[in-house]
Amino acid sequence: MSDWLGLVFFILLIVGTFVGLKILAKPQRRTEAEFEKRASESASMLGAGMNALQELFDPAAAKAKEVQMQMKQGRYLKKKREGKANGEDLSEDNND
Repeated sequence: MSDWLGLVFFILLIVGTFVGLKILAKPQRRTEAEFEKRASESASMLGAGMNALQELFDPAAAKAKEVQMQMKQGRYLKKKREGKANGEDLSEDNND
């Protein structure tokens, strides 16, 4: 009797897997606006997750990314002199 129960279990497992894959493979109907919205959201979430993992496993890559952002913004290796200058950026005066 337990052999029949095992056989029924495996048959139901195979049939359930087949039906589940058929349901997942069926394309969803949605408008172009919905598609664009989901594509932009999922790419950013996936990218953020991957960036966090990359920074966790490779701290040098995180520092390199920070340096690249500073270079794009034009503030890499520029130091602010505060105090007597009232917080003004005097780094260009010291480049001589």
